[in-house]
Amino acid sequence: MANDQQSARLELPARAIAAPTTVSAEARRFLSTPRPPFPPWPALDDVDAWREAIATSNAIFAPIHEVYRQNFAGELQERKIGSVVTYELVPRSIPERNRNRVLLFLHPGAYVFGGGSLAGTGAIPIASAGGYRTFSPDYRKPPDHPFPAALDDAVAVYRVLLENYAPSRIGFVGVSAGGGLAAATILKARDIGLPLPGAAVLLTPEADLTETGDTFATNEDLDIVLKKPLMVLNRLYAAGTDLRNPYLSPVFGDFSKGFCPTYLQSGTRDLLLSNTVLLHRALRRAGIEADLNVWEAMPHGGFFGAPEDAESTADQVRFLDRYLGA
Repeated sequence: MANDQQSARLELPARAIAAPTTVSAEARRFLSTPRPPFPPWPALDDVDAWREAIATSNAIFAPIHEVYRQNFAGELQERKIGSVVTYELVPRSIPERNRNRVLLFLHPGAYVFGGGSLAGTGAIPIASAGGYRTFSPDYRKPPDHPFPAALDDAVAVYRVLLENYAPSRIGFVGVSAGGGLAAATILKARDIGLPLPGAAVLLTPEADLTETGDTFATNEDLDIVLKKPLMVLNRLYAAGTDLRNPYLSPVFGDFSKGFCPTYLQSGTRDLLLSNTVLLHRALRRAGIEADLNVWEAMPHGGFFGAPEDAESTADQVRFLDRYLGA
């Protein structure tokens, strides 16, 4: 087996990879801007060090999210849904067709970061672009609340939304870890007898925590946003649970029992491109309506302000409009 693995390796020479001319000038500038490497992660059992690392990371992203907040034409309120702290976003202008439609947004952050107020402001782009009332749970996270706390929180919020909205008019939107969590939540909800939502938008979903996909090797360091695999964070979140558990890694789920129409997005430079492709194939093998969108040269999570991002968000809104309440 070792010899087989060795013979399957492809040795490539070091080379410089320029930003392609096939994307916008803004995207090229983003791809050409160096990003700092990840800091060394703490030991898995060093709770205080993880709390410090989380606070540091959230502080880095806070200014970006503050811009979102300042530009949001609507109300953003913190409330409790059951026992889960949740941010409710109500755009000032909600189209008539969306009066009885809502989104359940699950934020990114490798299942560890991005909590607090960032959970609310992270939902602003899709809520604004689509004109949807949106609920974004600040789901619990490690080191204090590992798996299945986040899953339990997401299911609990979905259960409450079902008391007020038809399931076909509820859309899930998840980004990165939130994309993986969204898929896991829909699987879990289905398995405990809750109805399926109308649609899901899964953006570069962190849906296979085993990280065995091809692009964890081919796009390492090429992805300027998510440069390296996240196995330490995966193990922190999983807390000893088998990483192939479908509620951790939905690519291993049984979709033959049903799933909602799903929009998936990634990019050719995204470290999680393989996760997105593998989840898409798992859905299609089960006959589920699934729309795969792979963007030229896009790293993890988009270009953060290039025209491609607005075009992509418009695509997501069209997909939701097509299926919510259909």
